Amino acid sequence: MTGRDVILNELAQGLRPMSQGIEWFDGLSPEEQSETLRFLHHHCLQARAVTEDGPESIRRAGLRPTHTPAVLITRDRIDQQLGKIAGLTPLDERRKAFRLLIAVLAIADERRRERFCSDGCGHWWHRLSVVDPT
Repeated sequence: MTGRDVILNELAQGLRPMSQGIEWFDGLSPEEQSETLRFLHHHCLQARAVTEDGPESIRRAGLRPTHTPAVLITRDRIDQQLGKIAGLTPLDERRKAFRLLIAVLAIADERRRERFCSDGCGHWWHRLSVVDPT
């Protein structure tokens, strides 16, 4: 578990405000931003994101349906589309991708928690409860 892991999971669980997440993301180097987006892509797949998560993810991320990441997520094969979203390079698109991937992770992980972890689990990220103000 790294500090990045904790921050991303706190964002996905609503334990940390997205404004803090964007500030943190903006403070990363371009390489670290790309790595973070790839990390989120992987964790969305691990949480079993599905194509049907797209519209709600767009809504939660506060994106317009015409924004590039929103257009991509509504196409077929979510695994491929998440990879394309994680690979966006312009800074403005990376911010939108970050918000969208956090929303996808939130939705998929909520579903996983309900289906597989409702009676308890060993996932450390399901035991987060306090937001670190730093």
